[in-house]
Amino acid sequence: MKIKSRYRLLPLLCCVLFLNQLDANANVRLPAIFGDHMVLQQDIKIPVWGWADPNEKITVSLGSNSAETVAGADGKWKIALNPVDANSQPQTLTVKGNNTLTFSDVLVGDVWVASGQSNMEFGIQSVVESPETIAAANDKQLRMFFVPWTTSLTPLDDVAKVAADSPNGKWQVCSPEILGNPKWAWHGITAVGYYFVKDLRQVTGKPVGLIATYKGGTPAQAWTSLPGLQQDPPFTNYLEQHDKLAANYETAKAAYPELQAKFQAAMKEWNAANDKALAQGTKPPQKPASPPAPDGGYGAPANLYNALVAPIVPYAIKGVIWYQGESNSDRMEQAVEYNKLFPRMISDWRRNWDQGDFSFLFVQLANFKAPPKTPSEGNWPWTREAQLKTLSMPNTGMAVISDIGNPKDIHPKDKLDVGKRLALVARHVTYGEKLVYYGPIYDSMTVEGNKIRLKFNHIGGGLIISVPPWTPDGSTPVKAEKLQGFGIAGEDQNFVWADANIEGDSIVVSSPQVAKPVAVRYNWADSPIGNLYNKEGLPASPFRTDDWPAPAK
Repeated sequence: MKIKSRYRLLPLLCCVLFLNQLDANANVRLPAIFGDHMVLQQDIKIPVWGWADPNEKITVSLGSNSAETVAGADGKWKIALNPVDANSQPQTLTVKGNNTLTFSDVLVGDVWVASGQSNMEFGIQSVVESPETIAAANDKQLRMFFVPWTTSLTPLDDVAKVAADSPNGKWQVCSPEILGNPKWAWHGITAVGYYFVKDLRQVTGKPVGLIATYKGGTPAQAWTSLPGLQQDPPFTNYLEQHDKLAANYETAKAAYPELQAKFQAAMKEWNAANDKALAQGTKPPQKPASPPAPDGGYGAPANLYNALVAPIVPYAIKGVIWYQGESNSDRMEQAVEYNKLFPRMISDWRRNWDQGDFSFLFVQLANFKAPPKTPSEGNWPWTREAQLKTLSMPNTGMAVISDIGNPKDIHPKDKLDVGKRLALVARHVTYGEKLVYYGPIYDSMTVEGNKIRLKFNHIGGGLIISVPPWTPDGSTPVKAEKLQGFGIAGEDQNFVWADANIEGDSIVVSSPQVAKPVAVRYNWADSPIGNLYNKEGLPASPFRTDDWPAPAK
């Protein structure tokens, strides 16, 4: 009898479970980029999107600003609220379907995305000025959102889930406690991004939101969508790599746990052997290599766009700041390819966001590695040139930092000056201020006998010899008496160190070794030594006057 009564209850239980499931599905929901304390973008339409039951009516309201739509057959919906003015007073965003969601303490101002690799990831807790910066971080009008790390072969519709006590994956109000929270990824929110938005807050006086999405050691192709890589002309090598990973994914995923277990066992043995070698003063054993991720990991084509950008598109933004390029400079062909890859990535983001040519501001690579032996060497100059050429795209800007890196550390700790220089560029490119925002940028040359005269744009108050605002060892920079970093060549394309002198708004370059000069290069090295600035203290961008092909390496 008991068995029969149980079976009689099954239809009722199934009905209850079905109704509960219907109710769960009916709950309107939004991606995690929408939350309490968020900042919405002023002066443009505000996309709001999410999921609900098919054909469910959705109403979104911000004060008196309201819009309605109906969820599609797949349950997805999207609304665009009319533009609103900046507002520092907390508001509530309400989303109504079969249920009601409310997001409180919402401000309206400018939203900036900070992206790139490790030098953008470099946390505020590790910078030179960390203690005083964190102690002074009392600004409730500045909000931050970090996109948690993950990867994907296909675009994700929401960010990765994190622990409830993590500051990641949710909007945070700026405070010393938040900035100093040890649970941020890699020592806190991006230092470059923080100093950038902090400066903008002081200039505009309006609320600012910072969306941080970055990952160290990653190349630009990982940050470009698959359709972006497929644009004509296609990046065939990256598309083939993606297709191979996709075809083998299920097999690789099934094999991964066993490979990971073997790796952990090998690491246990290595740790013991390494400790023994250190104690005995002998050479340590070679460290085991971790097994590749089934989807190719953080460096695979499109994987980071899919996982760390797609989930926040098309959240309304003012613009993007970008610090990346090191991982596309290991080989010469990569550095030269960046000429096409970097602009393609920018166009891809703009197309997918569908908010026009929003500001895209980037950092030119810093000085790194050994001082140059010749006036023309290394891979990094070619990446810097690709970044310089990208300024031909509309509404772009670049911060030159080839004077404030650290030749001995790919992660220099001076992020304050990087953020300030980026903010200076934004004040002109994005906000229309009339001010000197670049250092000298090469414009033209003329040959005058055995000399070459160079002309520049963005000379500001004039060309000068100067020094960087910091040194890695904390010493006071010493000003040189002569210009450094210039090389000159004849038709043989052999560059030698040159004498360079400031003559008014020009630089005159020569060398007794080159009787008939045809080209000049400046700071054309991985770790350049040049000291040309304008009077506003901004360094000249590295450049070359020739169009000779890069050496095959």
